[in-house]
Amino acid sequence: MRNLRRDHSAGAGAQRLRARFFLAGGAVLLLLLTPPLSQSLDYHDFADHRTLLGIANAVDVLTNLPFVLVGLVGLRLLQKIAPAADSPLAGMYRVFMAGLILVGVGSGWYHLHPDNDSLFWDRLPMAACFASFCSLVVCERVGETAGLRLCAWLMPLALASVQYWRWLDDLRPYLLIQFGPLLVMPFVLLFRRGPGTLWLWLMLLCYGLAKVLEMNDRALFELTAGWMSGHGFKHLMAAAAASMLVIKLHLVGVTPQDPGPEAGGRVRVRAAKNPARSRRGH
Repeated sequence: MRNLRRDHSAGAGAQRLRARFFLAGGAVLLLLLTPPLSQSLDYHDFADHRTLLGIANAVDVLTNLPFVLVGLVGLRLLQKIAPAADSPLAGMYRVFMAGLILVGVGSGWYHLHPDNDSLFWDRLPMAACFASFCSLVVCERVGETAGLRLCAWLMPLALASVQYWRWLDDLRPYLLIQFGPLLVMPFVLLFRRGPGTLWLWLMLLCYGLAKVLEMNDRALFELTAGWMSGHGFKHLMAAAAASMLVIKLHLVGVTPQDPGPEAGGRVRVRAAKNPARSRRGH
């Protein structure tokens, strides 16, 4: 039995090592085969330039408030999940929620006077959110150790990708960090069991829709007769995506994965699904 477990652990370790080499090799190949991608200055020319209540670009600024609200609700909810206070997974959730608040602040600051310098403070917390989201999903569906290891290298890389863009005006690493989860997470959700699958799918769907809205900024501004641009709608949809994670947290709590020797693993519940519901009973 010990030999079987040892063989299983060795095989799993080799598989993880191959996956890391594959991902790293793919990223390096992408950087070698594609030319540098600079930030177009036209990106800062949004459709909605209205000033309201003395706030320049007011709608694009104020539609960032839902990020702050969702982040605060998420942090408040995490405070109520006392049994998971010291778990690595709860820490990843806290990083995501705190990053979400900073996204609202940074994006609002950027839209007050859009340029590359202010865009840096928008993208930096976004990169932290991407990294923490990937890590917490891996923690829930693969294992705490795997999630911590992923966070240990993905978080610095995500933050460095924004600094890399700032120094060299090359967006490729940042775009890889942003869109990589959209490409990889569906496979994780399909092939690894874990809590709140529906809400994670809805989160990915809402974020994908947010990117579509962003690409149709001026068209939606004209379609709505100047009521709201695609970028304003993008902010609201992206905040809705983050709210799916908060709803999931409310319904299933903090539930890291204990993979064990079996192929699918099992969920080890660390927190009550709903503290109020637990007191009332089933």
